[in-house]
Amino acid sequence: MARIRAAQPVKLIVGLLGGDADLLRRARQLLVHEYGNIDLESDFWPFEETDYYAAEMGPGLQRWFLSFERLVRPEALVEIKRRTNELESRIAEQCLSPERPRPVNLDPGYVSLAKLVLATTKDRDHRVYLGGGIYAEVTLHYRDKAWQAWPWTYADYRRPEYLAWFERVRSVYRKQSENMTRSTQSGAGEPG
Repeated sequence: MARIRAAQPVKLIVGLLGGDADLLRRARQLLVHEYGNIDLESDFWPFEETDYYAAEMGPGLQRWFLSFERLVRPEALVEIKRRTNELESRIAEQCLSPERPRPVNLDPGYVSLAKLVLATTKDRDHRVYLGGGIYAEVTLHYRDKAWQAWPWTYADYRRPEYLAWFERVRSVYRKQSENMTRSTQSGAGEPG
């Protein structure tokens, strides 16, 4: 009989998308208030692969990734996505901009040693329902010492600068996991 084990904590990341750098920084503050300190931030990268968001978010979109110091349980992704949707709505209500009815898009997910998982509210054939209206997608997987895309991986997530940033996140996470394992083996337990 297979033995059931608890999943290891994972590294929370959030991809922010928007055309106003000040609003992205405001969203960052809200995320820090919710999820604690950030240990890695990407540069602001132009989002040019699609115009999917142009009607509701306007032109000149930029992507910005944040990685959070505190590890989370993978199953927390449902509540994290629901909460980031609430934060998006709060920012939109404060802005009341007809040009940008959705001024910020927050895409939470997590990095483990094996994969990058993103949360979404949209069902597709390659996504798994988690509960509470939230689905999960394995967007990238780690094989042969590198991040690899799937056929469904978003075009921007295939970019070399994204992959390099996720490599940095994975490296930090690996060290955290090793420290947690040593701590557990020495009897200190898991970090909160």
